[in-house]
Amino acid sequence: MKTITPLIEQQSQNNSLVTNETAPLDLVALTDIVDLAVWAGELLMENGSESRRVEETIRILGIGLGCDWGNVLITPNAIVATHTSGGQIRTTIRQAKRYIGEVNMSLIEEISHLTHRVEEGKYDRFRVRQELNRIAALPGQYQRWTTVLAVGTAGAAFSQLFGGGWPVFFITFLSAAVAVVVRQELTKLAYNYYLVIMTSAFVAGGLVNLINTIHDIYKPDVALVSSVLFLVPGVPFINSIKDMIKGYPLVGLSRGVTAVLTIFAIALGLLLSMQLVGRNLL
Repeated sequence: MKTITPLIEQQSQNNSLVTNETAPLDLVALTDIVDLAVWAGELLMENGSESRRVEETIRILGIGLGCDWGNVLITPNAIVATHTSGGQIRTTIRQAKRYIGEVNMSLIEEISHLTHRVEEGKYDRFRVRQELNRIAALPGQYQRWTTVLAVGTAGAAFSQLFGGGWPVFFITFLSAAVAVVVRQELTKLAYNYYLVIMTSAFVAGGLVNLINTIHDIYKPDVALVSSVLFLVPGVPFINSIKDMIKGYPLVGLSRGVTAVLTIFAIALGLLLSMQLVGRNLL
């Protein structure tokens, strides 16, 4: 009996721990947890994250904070999440803002770390809300003028790869840098995404055409194409394919259509700039 009694007491303590860990949540806590999980998914979706990551993050946060089960539906414009606890069910629908081409990798990394800490049981729902408030307020990963210089240099470097000389290098740098500033300002004013893309392409192409009108440059078509490469929707194209492969055809199709329309907007902006100057550089 001396040997069995401690084992019985230990087993009783273990059962008590399991019961406490899986205790049903009250309705207020369950509602708050579902809201927090969907908020994290919304932040990921706004920053161009793939649908699988969004779904897994919402489910892990819900279960990690005490829910019994979770189900998530990702659509092109909304996130629907359902979590249960102790027989109670809460469903939240939140409209997701359109991804506008800016990827904040610091934000995505922070949410990934947050998810891991919740999964390990280190954060409760109150700490998660604090962290999400902090993460949502994070500034862009790079300063504005750092982005301008980097994009201008990247476009100019591509012009060298395409066979342009040093004059083309500097023209491309100027055109791309000015177009980035225009895009930043129009985005800040919340103009239509496609209008922003078309106007940025128009400005970049207009500068190249204007300089070429004043003084003929070597391979102006290289400068024209290289100056708008930063507008090419690489992230939507990649995520569109990944979503299609991983079982999110509706979201993948939507992102693919967005990418195609973005290409059309770039082409229209370049076409208008050439028509305005009256010279076809392509």
